[in-house]
Amino acid sequence: MPSGDMSVVYVLDEVFFRHRPPGPHPERPERLAAVRDALRAAGAEERARRLPVREARQEELERVHAPAYVAELERTVPGHSGWLDGDTYYGPESWRAALAAAAAAVDVTAAVLDGGARRGLALVRPPGHHAEADRAMGFCLFNNVAVAAAAARAGGVGRVAILDWDVHHGNGTQHAFECDPTVLYVSIHQYPYYPGTGAVDEAGRDAGEGFTVNVPLPAGCGDADYALAWERVVEPALRGFEPDLILVSGGFDAYRGDPLAQMAVTVDGFRWLADRVRAVADDVAGGRLVCALEGGYDLAGLGGSVAAVFDAWTSPAGGVQRPAGEPTPAGRSAVERAAAQHARWR
Repeated sequence: MPSGDMSVVYVLDEVFFRHRPPGPHPERPERLAAVRDALRAAGAEERARRLPVREARQEELERVHAPAYVAELERTVPGHSGWLDGDTYYGPESWRAALAAAAAAVDVTAAVLDGGARRGLALVRPPGHHAEADRAMGFCLFNNVAVAAAAARAGGVGRVAILDWDVHHGNGTQHAFECDPTVLYVSIHQYPYYPGTGAVDEAGRDAGEGFTVNVPLPAGCGDADYALAWERVVEPALRGFEPDLILVSGGFDAYRGDPLAQMAVTVDGFRWLADRVRAVADDVAGGRLVCALEGGYDLAGLGGSVAAVFDAWTSPAGGVQRPAGEPTPAGRSAVERAAAQHARWR
């Protein structure tokens, strides 16, 4: 396919490999190597257009993060190694990687918004969705997806939907927009689990009440449970909100066998989710759809799942079969509780 006809753009750069832990740690450069190798095997260089990287500007970060927090990281992180909390490390190159990760989410989104692409992937690290306005958390320094959503809104986009399918609830993203009716946050996650947020009745506050949609699922849920959650809660919310842009916090740690979770989603399950969110974006958001990498710590599962999303977004639409099988009883009950809680969208 000629580059001018390519409908998908992506960012994947060496700078993200230079964010290195001081010792053994699940959020490590090998994660992105697995993604890179899987995309090469999928023919990404021939099927999509790769964008260059840059560093996020202060004003982009400060739409989401407190100026004092940004300044503290700039004083603390560059050229040094240490810990921002018990989980979140930094190394000498982490500042540049974090700036590039936030900017990549913004730039991939901008390419989709300006018509240069229909869909895009920001394949970055460190991840972002746990980062709060004023603190690092859960391996995350800046909230990449929140920064991209805020940039889109500042650029005139009316409504932004964020779908977070990382196995851990995106506390930082929820808190960034929980009072904002122009940003819909939808999360499917293992619960109860880290970080402790994401209960079904957390539905937004003040003007944003009803625009946070949490679908907490018990451990052991797999493809059929996620398909039911999609059909009963997620898709109705996305369609009812009628966003102008859909952003996906693409964590792949719900993959069966991931060492940091207890879910059972397969590569084909993620492929189906990617196909379904593409269909919704095509129907209600002018096709505008972006995924930013979050978690995923089984290397084979991570690489295979990202490649499955890429394939679903670069192949003819609608060719992915719904997962077979029945939901678990506990999963079905959890989905029905969420459907009742978020009935406004049905």
